[in-house]
Amino acid sequence: MNTPLRRVGMAMLAMIVLLLLNSTYIQVIKADDYREDPRNRRVLLEEYARERGKILVLNADEKWVALATSLPTDNRYRFLRQYPNGPMYSHITGHYSINYGTAGLERYQDEILNGSDDRLFVRRLSDLITGRDPRGGNVVTTINPAAQKAAYEAMEKNGFAGSVVALNPKTGQILAMVSTPSYDPNPLAAHSRDTQVEAWNSYQTKSKPMLNRAISETYAPGSTFKLVVAAAALEDGLTREDQVTATDKIQVGGSELRNYNRGFCAGSRTTVTLETALAHSCNTAFAQIAHDLGEERLVEQAAAFGVGESELTVPMPVVQSCLGPRVEGGCMTVADENALYQSGIGQRDVRLSPLQNAMIVAAIANDGEVMKPQLVQQVLAPDLQEIGNFDEESLGSAMSGDSADQLTQMMIASEERTGGGGKIDGLTIASKTGTAETGNDPKNTPPFAWYVAFAPAEDPQIAVAVVVESKDVAATGGKLSAQIGRATIGAALGRR
Repeated sequence: MNTPLRRVGMAMLAMIVLLLLNSTYIQVIKADDYREDPRNRRVLLEEYARERGKILVLNADEKWVALATSLPTDNRYRFLRQYPNGPMYSHITGHYSINYGTAGLERYQDEILNGSDDRLFVRRLSDLITGRDPRGGNVVTTINPAAQKAAYEAMEKNGFAGSVVALNPKTGQILAMVSTPSYDPNPLAAHSRDTQVEAWNSYQTKSKPMLNRAISETYAPGSTFKLVVAAAALEDGLTREDQVTATDKIQVGGSELRNYNRGFCAGSRTTVTLETALAHSCNTAFAQIAHDLGEERLVEQAAAFGVGESELTVPMPVVQSCLGPRVEGGCMTVADENALYQSGIGQRDVRLSPLQNAMIVAAIANDGEVMKPQLVQQVLAPDLQEIGNFDEESLGSAMSGDSADQLTQMMIASEERTGGGGKIDGLTIASKTGTAETGNDPKNTPPFAWYVAFAPAEDPQIAVAVVVESKDVAATGGKLSAQIGRATIGAALGRR
């Protein structure tokens, strides 16, 4: 063989080897990526050829109610995804769309719902042998329908933008997760591209109805963060009867930090008890406590409650809550001494998601132990046989039982001073409100109105966090959010 032919042969051999390598890379290494890519129409048609599993909730009668289900059709997409209570549960179920992919549990429990989960292998094999149509598994949520309905309707009735999150403090089960304004996932699941596009475009508004504010947004917590500061103080040796400053102002940099009423704490010109300071939500007291505790202790206490955690999932990922500005390596560093004062009252760089704030009050209710929040109660096979169950998971202790007891009493005193509607006779609630300043001109910008609480205080069954993106510069947590929190608590406890 002459030299030119040998070179051509070697080039062809090299190309064949490269072709084999590329084919192996695509079929083996990248197979999962291509299979999971929502643009892969072959996978999409295969999924729509089998019945997708249901997303369920257990109602008060101990019966399963479908939040997402599939109906047979007579077109090439053999099943149509339906959401019977669309907007009320949309940020839990998410959507399942030909053109816009998945969100919520539809995305993060997809392998169960589409039937590809390894736990369903034997059933898939059985379907293949027997010739039965393959079906996906089912997901049962932890949601309490009464609490979810009460929270959603209260927010919608008032036209509020914001979120409500309710937890079982002893287990971490998410009992309600509401984000408003909401959206209807049904048009996104339609088989008509025009219907999907029209719905999608209508949801791309300034009000962000598709944003899950409960887990994907953070807010300045305002005075609700005083619970974290109080926990740090109690763990540092203070008691609820110990005296703290009642001054009417503290010099912070070039400005004055004042109490909400612009006067002395509870009318005292000297000192008040820590309990009184929390009940009256005195800014100067908690700013001074935070400063005296120091950055290290405040950061340590916030982190113990979960602030700063960047890998929490429920199973949807939860946005990181922060004590300081976001920088490379984290967001748990307080900028300076002035920021430390302001952090003590939940301002400056402090940002919490509604879920994180619910975790804080849930931990106080649970003798200081932080439980991992979870949204999935059970995983069921197509025949409704259980193949996975909820497992409680502790994330550690944020404070001692004694400190939690003292803080509970302080929160009961706070609730007694909190206005707003919806109070429930005979039910002891432990709570804290917050009115967080926002924007570059906070005095003329509507605040975030917070209410965090748990009940019954003597044997907590539910912990709740409510945040309202108010439209009134004079709004407060007591005026706007307290009645929503109480309505959610009452519904969960069967007191409504």
